[in-house]
Amino acid sequence: MSDSLRITGGKPLTGEITVRGAKNFVSKAMVAALLGDTPSTLRNVPEIRDVSVVSELLEVHGATVAYDPAQGVLTIDPAKVGAASVGDVSVHAGESRIPILFCGPLLHRLGEAVIPDLGGCMIGGRPVDFHLEILENFGAVAKPVKNGLLLRAPRGLRGIKYRLEYPSVGATEQLLLTAVKAEGITRLENAAVEPEIKDLIDTLQKMGAIISVDTDRSITIEGVTTMHGFDHTALNDRIEAASWASAALATKGDIVVKGAQQRSMAMYLNVFRKVGGEFEVRQDGIRFYHPGGDLNAIAIQTDVHPGFMTDWQQPLVVALTQAKGLSIVHETVYEQRFGFTEALTQMGATIQLYRECLGDTACRFGQRNFLHSAVVNGPTPLHAADIEVPDLRGGFSHLIAALAATGTSTVSGVGVIDRGYESFRDKLTALGAGFE
Repeated sequence: MSDSLRITGGKPLTGEITVRGAKNFVSKAMVAALLGDTPSTLRNVPEIRDVSVVSELLEVHGATVAYDPAQGVLTIDPAKVGAASVGDVSVHAGESRIPILFCGPLLHRLGEAVIPDLGGCMIGGRPVDFHLEILENFGAVAKPVKNGLLLRAPRGLRGIKYRLEYPSVGATEQLLLTAVKAEGITRLENAAVEPEIKDLIDTLQKMGAIISVDTDRSITIEGVTTMHGFDHTALNDRIEAASWASAALATKGDIVVKGAQQRSMAMYLNVFRKVGGEFEVRQDGIRFYHPGGDLNAIAIQTDVHPGFMTDWQQPLVVALTQAKGLSIVHETVYEQRFGFTEALTQMGATIQLYRECLGDTACRFGQRNFLHSAVVNGPTPLHAADIEVPDLRGGFSHLIAALAATGTSTVSGVGVIDRGYESFRDKLTALGAGFE
C-alpha cells in the first residue's frame, strides 16, 4: 500500500463511518493478558497497526494470538510465554514504546524482561525514567545490555507507595500492570484517571485484581498471587471519533460517527459546540455537522482527564484556521505538539507559536523555552501543498487540511496513521473524499 496520498480537497465530507475499540486501551489490555494463567478474549478490537505490533511482541514471547478483524475478536493464550532477546523485541516493536509495559507482567511470570531502545511519535519528551523508577521501587534491577536494558527481580516484586509528579497515563499503566501481582499493598497518588485507564482497571479486576480508585486521583492495589484470563469488550475510541468530528467541521461536512460515545467525549462536545459546530447524539453514535455560517474563535487549554484531551487538539486546530478571529491554544501535556502547524502555514493558515503560557494558568512548560502555545488567526483559505506526516495525530490533521484545501495535495508518510485509525482510506471513500 502506498505511503502517500494525492488528495483533492474543497469538498464537504458526508456520510457514515464506524469507530471501534480505543487504541490507547486495546494495546494495554493485550499486555495485561500476560498476567493471567488462562486465555483472554478481547472484543471490539480495531484492525490497526498497534494491534499488529503488540500481537507480534506477544508471539515473540511465546504467547498464542488469534485475531478475527471482521468480528473484532482477539484471543491470547499465555501458557507458553518465555523470555525474548532485545533484538527480537526491537525488530517487532519498531517505533512503539509498548515494550516498557511488558516489564511488570514478565517480571512476575519469568523473573526477567528486556527493553530495547524505544521510539515513538516525536511530540515531546516521553522518557522511560518514570517507568524504570517505578519498576526499581517495586524491586526490579536494571542492567544495561547491547541496544537496551535487562530487568530482573531477584527478590520478587513488592508493593510501594508512589506519587507521580504529573498524572502520566503511561506511568499509571505501568504501576497498575506491576502492582496487581506484587506482594502487599501499593498506593499511587496523582494518578491518571482517563476512561482508558478505568477500562484497564475493569479488565484487571475481571482477572482477579483488587483495585480501588479514590476521588482524589489516588489508586490502591492489593496484590494477589494468581490471576486468570478475561473476556472484555473495549470502550470505543474517543480520539478517532473526535478526529472525524473535526474533519466534518473543517470541510463544512456532515458525518455520523457510529460508536462515538457522549460520556467519554463530553469536554470535546462542549468545545465543538462553542466553535460553532452542531451534533446530534444517537443511540448508535453521534452526528457531527457544520450548520453553516461563521465558525467562532475560542481559547482552549489541553489537560489530563477530565480536561480537553491533547489528542483532540491537533485535528481541531485545522478547523480553527476557518474560524473568525483569534483562537488561542495552550498545550500543557506535550511540549512539542505544534510541529504539525508548519504544514498548515505552508497551506495558507496564519498560526503563530509562543513560548509563553497563553492559557488561564501557567504550566510546567512555561519556563522551559518550548513553543507550546499557538494563536490561530482566521478564517484563512487553505490551498494545496506537498506535506509530510510528522506523527499519528498530526498526520490525521494533515489529511483534514488537505481535504479542506482547494486543489490537490500530496500527503506523504500516511502509513503512520494506520497505527491508530482503522481503515481510514475506506472511511475517506465512504465519506466521498477525493484521493488516490
